[in-house]
Amino acid sequence: MSVKQISTNMLRGWIDGLLLQKTVIGPVQHQGHFRFESITSSDQLALDYDVTDLPPKKFLLPPREVMMTFRSSGEFQSVMEFHPFVLFGVHPYDMIAINQMDRVFSEKLVDIHYLTRRNACSIVALDPVAVAPHNFSGCMGTATVEKGWDLLLTPLPQDGYLLEIGTEKGNTLLHSIYELPDASLDQLQLREQRWNQNQKSMRRHELKCAPDDLPDLLEQNYDHPLWQEKSSQCLSCGACNIVCPTCYCFDIQDEVDWSLETGVRCRAWDGCLLRDFAEVAGGHNFRKQSAERYRHRFYRKASYLPKRFGEIACVGCGRCISACIPNISNPVEVYNQLVGE
Repeated sequence: MSVKQISTNMLRGWIDGLLLQKTVIGPVQHQGHFRFESITSSDQLALDYDVTDLPPKKFLLPPREVMMTFRSSGEFQSVMEFHPFVLFGVHPYDMIAINQMDRVFSEKLVDIHYLTRRNACSIVALDPVAVAPHNFSGCMGTATVEKGWDLLLTPLPQDGYLLEIGTEKGNTLLHSIYELPDASLDQLQLREQRWNQNQKSMRRHELKCAPDDLPDLLEQNYDHPLWQEKSSQCLSCGACNIVCPTCYCFDIQDEVDWSLETGVRCRAWDGCLLRDFAEVAGGHNFRKQSAERYRHRFYRKASYLPKRFGEIACVGCGRCISACIPNISNPVEVYNQLVGE
């Protein structure tokens, strides 16, 4: 639509105004770490953050959510959350991950629970000014983002931001601000410089091949000894799954109260690195060995899902690298070793 300029003071005043109408969720600092959470004041926002411990997907696909209530008499009722909220300060790589999840939950088997929450959400994306220790989104083509957001903020070198309006929903969010000045040509050039800089600097691990080459690379290395070598140290803790912005697997359980009269059906995050993830009735496990589970994670990200959706399901946030205790989850390290051999 259009690109405006907004001062830092006006931005914070606008956010405080939004808080009177909607829930606003954004990056907040806690003891040197950042996480997305509901705020009560714009002063809480840490818009210079590098990466959050968990991705913002947790507000679209919660770690645990009740999907249905039921009674022993046979009555049941679906549970739908529809509370308008704003996800503020979403970095490009996380925005691209949300775009992928939108496709996953809207094609073929439509997930009404996810889509109801997603439609209630407005997203304000934010170009980063700091690079996380393990971020390699520049290698994956995810250091910048063109779509999915309703508003896009780009910090200016001095004071203020450029604010691009991407959707009518984003335009509606700005109804309380009148006559924001248009961005100047010089400011648009500064934004272009910021994008170019991020594409170069957000490469803390350098991938030795193009992302589009990864499906063929994996196709040729299914039985490579690397899978056994790396997985021998794997704790099967699933941390890499839990922190990943493109992991969407979940488990569904019915929970009945002590009276056996009422209960809930809920779903919770699950992960392919967990020992019982591929276990079925009768105790059979399709991926009983850790090497099988470890390999599956990489094939899912860079082979199976690209064949289905045409996109690599790794956005280079680096969270899995930080979360892995034995330090074996770095995708770039794995792919580069396969390239080198």
